[in-house]
Amino acid sequence: MNKFIVAMVLSGIMSAPAMAEIYDYKVTRVIDGDTVEFEAPFLPAPLKPVLSLRVLGVDTPERGGRAACPKEAAAGAAASAFSKRAVMEAKKVEIELKEWDKFGGRVLGDVILDGKKLSELLIANKLARPYLGEKKTSWCDTSLLPPVLR
Repeated sequence: MNKFIVAMVLSGIMSAPAMAEIYDYKVTRVIDGDTVEFEAPFLPAPLKPVLSLRVLGVDTPERGGRAACPKEAAAGAAASAFSKRAVMEAKKVEIELKEWDKFGGRVLGDVILDGKKLSELLIANKLARPYLGEKKTSWCDTSLLPPVLR
């Protein structure tokens, strides 16, 4: 995907990083506990009309081969399953866009499910930690895991 073109298109959508805008874009899939893919009909051809959104303010464990240990993989699978279920069961799903992710190619924001933010639901259910860009703590240290993930 040509990041320059995407950046130009989204610059109008996210011109003020401190201000979030809410849209009725459809979530096409849940990638993991804190990342979803959504329809992005505003992207010009020949770009694929989807973008990934990283849920801002939380960190969920990695799953599968990206996990550093089996406990993290299991916790990551639980967080992913929760996010998938929450998106599927919601009557109204909205996308809140805030800014570009520091890694490029995806945006930061939140998914609003029946008026509730996915970030807050993940933390309330002890499937994520608050995260604002600082060095991440390992999910493999079981003493740091919430009891629901041990």
